[in-house]
Amino acid sequence: MPASPDVPAAAAPARDVYSVSRLNREVRVLLERGLGVIWVAGELSNLSQPASGHWYFSLKDRDAQLRCAMFRMKNALVGFAPRAGMQVLVRGRISVYEARGEYQLIAEHLEEAGVGALRREFERLKSKLAAEGLFALESKRALPRFPRRIGVITSPTGAALQDVLHILARRYPPAAVLIYPSPVQGAAAVPALVAALALASARAECDVLILARGGGSLEDLWAFNDERLARAIRACALPVVSGVGHEIDFTIADLVADARAPTPSGAAELVVPDRAACLDAVARTAQRFASGVRRELRSHGARLEATARRLKFAHPGVRLQQQVQRLDELAFRLTGGMHTSLQRNRLRVSEGRTRLLQRSPARAVHEWCVRNQDFEARLRHAAVQRLSRAEHRLALARRALDTVSPLATLSRGFAIVTRADGGLLTDAASVGLGEQIEARLARGTLAARVTSKK
Repeated sequence: MPASPDVPAAAAPARDVYSVSRLNREVRVLLERGLGVIWVAGELSNLSQPASGHWYFSLKDRDAQLRCAMFRMKNALVGFAPRAGMQVLVRGRISVYEARGEYQLIAEHLEEAGVGALRREFERLKSKLAAEGLFALESKRALPRFPRRIGVITSPTGAALQDVLHILARRYPPAAVLIYPSPVQGAAAVPALVAALALASARAECDVLILARGGGSLEDLWAFNDERLARAIRACALPVVSGVGHEIDFTIADLVADARAPTPSGAAELVVPDRAACLDAVARTAQRFASGVRRELRSHGARLEATARRLKFAHPGVRLQQQVQRLDELAFRLTGGMHTSLQRNRLRVSEGRTRLLQRSPARAVHEWCVRNQDFEARLRHAAVQRLSRAEHRLALARRALDTVSPLATLSRGFAIVTRADGGLLTDAASVGLGEQIEARLARGTLAARVTSKK
């Protein structure tokens, strides 16, 4: 503003002129220091997500709007995909974009409106049930490998049911499906879901249960964060698979269930085997079985051939032929040996006979007889000669004896008188009266008794 002509120029106050950049910078500092961290609620619009990874959007209500920026390091922590028209709650600091002189909210945290209280309730219930052991891994039940009947608890009009039925029919047609209809959203959802679980547990008609619902906001899925439903899942006698929402959604039912799938389709894939995989496994098994059978057949065939070869060499007929030939050979050898032995024995017998004849007792007896006859003849001749000589000498002796023998005297009438004891009597005085005496005559003897003596 130009100076007044009445006031001297030297008296005019000094001016502090701000540049646009300085003014915007100081306004930014004042806003950031003055307001600090604030929460702002509004409708999300004008969302822009450039290649840099930062988010630029506006928050608006019925009467105004606010420019916002959320940098990549912060928006990576947001657990949902923002979209235009969504009611959100933003935490951040007021700042000024100095290049355009526009003030804006630098967002540090973004959540859906009303989600904060639900999140706190979710964490409270999660901690409570975890402390009670409802999430413990050791309490989880194993899913049947080949279920014969599958129970599905979901809305009969929802797309989740069609996805589940389609997956089950495609992957494992033999399994029957039993639907327990129940609302999955709103005030009536929790009692209906609890009743469906109790009914399925009491009937025990299925091998496994699928608790399914399609995606939605945290408020839409809140029935699956209810404590009553969590306890009903744990009390159910059948294994329960939770397939609620999308992959980024996580509920209390997912933690309590025996298995969790990211989507209803994923739950259907989890409870049944893949038919193609089963067929492939069966085909591989059949191939391995056929290979094993062929290998065993080859092995047994080789063993059979080896056995046949051994049997050919050890066949009873072959062995019999060899034994017959051996028998003939032994018979020939036996016959030859018998002939040789007989000849040898005959020769030995002949030699023995010769030796026996040479040493035969008959021959010896004969020889001895001959020798005896010779000896007898010689003995008889010698005896005759000796007898003749003896007779001659006896005759000479007899004649000489007769010459001197008392017997000769006896023959002339003399007698030899002896006592009874044989003593010769030469003196009558040596014998007593009545004593028995003998008198030898030339022929015979006489017994007499002494009646008198002179």
